[in-house]
Amino acid sequence: MSASSSKPGLKNWIRFLIPSGIGVLFFLTPIVIDGQITIGMAYVGDLFINNFQLQLSQLAGIFIVSSVLFSFLFAINKRAKKKLHWLSDHLTLHPFWFTMRMFGAIAAVAYLFQVGPEFLTGVATSGTTLGNLIPITMTYLGIGAVFLPLLVDFGLMELVGVMLSRIFDRVFGLPGRSAIDAMASWMGSGPVGVFITSQQYERGFYTAREAAVICTNFSVVSVSFSLVVIEYIGLGHLFVPYYLSVIGIGFIAALITPRLPPLNRIADNFIDGNPAKGSRTYEPGVRLLPVALNQALDRAANAPSSRELVQRVGRNVSEIWLSLIPVVMGLGTTALILAEYTPVFTWLGAPIAPILNLFQLEEAQAAAPLILVGFTDMYLPALVGVNINSELTRFVVATVSVTQLIYMSEVGALIIKSKIPLGFINVAQIFILRTLISLPIAVIIGHLLL
Repeated sequence: MSASSSKPGLKNWIRFLIPSGIGVLFFLTPIVIDGQITIGMAYVGDLFINNFQLQLSQLAGIFIVSSVLFSFLFAINKRAKKKLHWLSDHLTLHPFWFTMRMFGAIAAVAYLFQVGPEFLTGVATSGTTLGNLIPITMTYLGIGAVFLPLLVDFGLMELVGVMLSRIFDRVFGLPGRSAIDAMASWMGSGPVGVFITSQQYERGFYTAREAAVICTNFSVVSVSFSLVVIEYIGLGHLFVPYYLSVIGIGFIAALITPRLPPLNRIADNFIDGNPAKGSRTYEPGVRLLPVALNQALDRAANAPSSRELVQRVGRNVSEIWLSLIPVVMGLGTTALILAEYTPVFTWLGAPIAPILNLFQLEEAQAAAPLILVGFTDMYLPALVGVNINSELTRFVVATVSVTQLIYMSEVGALIIKSKIPLGFINVAQIFILRTLISLPIAVIIGHLLL
């Protein structure tokens, strides 16, 4: 890479500093409210969720049903499909996705009107998805879509990307701009990190391999959610060592998983099919700060207009609420039904119990299914694991569930539904890999602490 030599003016500095500064404050700056660490986006989102959770569930139900109706409309009305191509592209009649949207709509109507069998109307299934998870996902992704341009369209990505390019290239083989994805997830929400990565891939900033590695390794769990997990499972007094463990295990997993299948088999091509060419970092003699500032200011100078931003935000929010949310509802509810009403996850956990016994964990039979049930939803291991008496076992369950990262009710569904070339089998393989890496390390740390 070579450095730029442009001389930007004051206007470009203002266009870079003000939006980027607001974005950093809103997405990435920790604040303490009522003794809890959070960020602006999480605080605003929590206000919506805490005050309008029922209304958000009802609104989500409307969008989920509407997505099915739009799918039929686009199938029979070519004019509407062409006019709303930005939406119709995401609402195809592909058998799997349409089935998920249709089932999500049925489950949403059944739960909201309390009509139908218990496995559709119950709190443990549709109630968890539509009543708890969907309002959170809908709110955070909606807010993220509105304010995301502040992070990615006015130069901040370029500044951070250049400054961290050598470190991320050397350690992870990734562009430095992926640090923003990780930070947005860490301080905000994992699905927001996936959304950022997907958008950056579709706009040609990441190759397929890079996007796949980033969203499966750097869409980390937020500080606030980690606090919820450890407090709920009854180990709040261990939060500091717990979260340090999560960070350390996540770092190790991010070093290992990209070097193994399926991630190491994904083509290093951009979305248009062109391969990555040349080095994506800088030679040792190049001073990074001037290059970073020049690229950031160039980006700010070419930032989209207010009208373009409003149009893009409107379309992104519509795509999320009409395309992604119905899939999250369908996939998430299906997974929760399997976990609640069938022995599938107990069978899957059977091979894990001897391993947990080998690690000298008490109540291994009770904990074994929880090691895998997190694939359906990250809340489930903590919700069920709170009944385990052993603090050590609860610590391991909480740590592994958070470091697995991929869960089908949110992050997994978002990855599969995106244009990043990762299917369900790939996502499941990565989940298993991360589990195999995380479990022994969490056990060792747990034995040292407890």
